[in-house]
Amino acid sequence: MAVRGLGCPVRFILTAGQKGDAPQADLLIEDLPAEVVMADTAYDSDRLRKLIADKGAQAVIPNNPSRAKKYPLDKELYAQRYLVECCFSKLKQFRRIATRYEKTVRNYKAMIALAATILWLR
Repeated sequence: MAVRGLGCPVRFILTAGQKGDAPQADLLIEDLPAEVVMADTAYDSDRLRKLIADKGAQAVIPNNPSRAKKYPLDKELYAQRYLVECCFSKLKQFRRIATRYEKTVRNYKAMIALAATILWLR
């Protein structure tokens, strides 16, 4: 999920549970204007960092412990990543999303879009 500065969702992609999150990052940030792109350690890759730099944005991603070449991390900026977690928490306040009542991908996506719209209107 891509989230704007105040914790409101702007884009999301649903994947199967066994798929990794990092391969979806390209599609999430494509065509989104941003000065800073924050992500957790799972998104730490040279490919993604290059993509972010090519957009003219700053990558604020902690280094994977197994990474040989370490990148500096702006800890003050990274502290703002809690807004993403708050967004997920707000979405889970909608019972249909938290309990996954909608079994089809189409319906579940629709419910997330509806909940995200409500979050924007608040």
